[in-house]
Amino acid sequence: MQNEEAIWRHVDAKAQPAIELSDQVWGTPELCYAEFRSAATHTEYLKAAGFRVTENLCGIPTAMMGEAGEGGPVIAILGEFDALPGLSNEAGVAEHRPLAADNGNGHACGHNLLGAAALLAATAVKDWLAENGVQGRVRYYGCPAEEGGAAKGFLCRDGAFDDVDIAISWHPSSFSGVNEPLSLANTRIDFTFHGRASHAAAAPHLGRSALDAVELMNVGVNYLREHVPSDSRIHYAYLDAGGVAPNVVQARATVRYLIRAADVRALNALVARVRKVAEGAAMMTETRVDSRVISAVSNLLGNAALERLMQDSLDRLGPPPFDEADRAKAREFQATLSEEDIATAFRRVGLPKTDAPLCDRVVPLDARGVPMIGSTDVGDVSWKVPTVQARGATYAIGTPGHSWQLTAQGKLPAAHKGLVHVAKVMAGTAVDALTRPGVIEAAKAEHAERAGGPYVCPLPADAKPALGMSLAV
Repeated sequence: MQNEEAIWRHVDAKAQPAIELSDQVWGTPELCYAEFRSAATHTEYLKAAGFRVTENLCGIPTAMMGEAGEGGPVIAILGEFDALPGLSNEAGVAEHRPLAADNGNGHACGHNLLGAAALLAATAVKDWLAENGVQGRVRYYGCPAEEGGAAKGFLCRDGAFDDVDIAISWHPSSFSGVNEPLSLANTRIDFTFHGRASHAAAAPHLGRSALDAVELMNVGVNYLREHVPSDSRIHYAYLDAGGVAPNVVQARATVRYLIRAADVRALNALVARVRKVAEGAAMMTETRVDSRVISAVSNLLGNAALERLMQDSLDRLGPPPFDEADRAKAREFQATLSEEDIATAFRRVGLPKTDAPLCDRVVPLDARGVPMIGSTDVGDVSWKVPTVQARGATYAIGTPGHSWQLTAQGKLPAAHKGLVHVAKVMAGTAVDALTRPGVIEAAKAEHAERAGGPYVCPLPADAKPALGMSLAV
């Protein structure tokens, strides 16, 4: 307990700069692999705090790593700072007020808070190591492009985590607790069909329509949906429909597929079936199809040893210190939601519904809710090294992810309190891992047993980060 109280004091001492960082990043929300201002702000903070900084990590301009400490185990703390398209909103108002005519980009998944809290936790651990003369290293990994870019997968594939012992992260949520390690493996693939242009009225028989091929592929995949595992997901979006002239047979068209499955093995099998549909569409239209893997991520691999360690830290700390002003503001946002939104938030974490507008308890480790499973590139880190994630309560209960309501709450006092609270949880988990005998060894042994072999990255060896490419879809 003495170590935990000491690390909490270090978090409190550096909280204000981290809060300012979260607001600064919020003011310049950028999409994945284009987070240049956000990455520069994080890098500047790391240097000012005394970290040894590696920029352009693994050749990704918006990825960086800051390290502090000497010898001993290496603890990675993961931060993110990318945004989402079309989800900007005026801060603090419970009303849809986009900041741009096209709605603009916004931190509708709370990644401004995510990166700031992770950096705060890493800074506190750095100071604690120096103050106590403890052998060990803490690293802050600034990870761009979680929203569709699979940056952590590229970092894992290219060696950035090769000497890490354990990894710690978190995600904004309605509740505080250990994040259940459930996610879907996924990949994004662009299928481009190449046909032959012709005059659509005078010589339609000479044309070979790439747009027809895309549409036939979509029809085929829609029929495929009936015959895939129930936990699989297939989504698509047109990137290039072949132009705007209906009197020209479209010679080129591109569709992006996002394919999800329970794990990488099931994903690979499903991708093979989708590829066959694409080939069939090309045959039917006498076109040619090629494809490019844009991103791919693994499913999350849990680690009970680290989850128990993080739960200990949560239980000692208790829920975030929200006050009546925070709760009143949260009720304003809840008024923009449906009863189902609010009930679903409680169901997701396995808690009975109450009238509380903000988190007022720590979710027990054995609580089992009804998961709503998405995907994250933290999954790749979890296959590479033992990994644990927290939920951090930063917004009104029931707020949907990827919504203007979440963006609008990103600079509220409640969000700042939740940021500092979860930084204490992560820092406490790191310190406990360094000071409790056998914890890291137990986490590694469990990881080796669950993984069943070395990490195999789902990204092809020749795949590159989609720098300069829109991943908005």
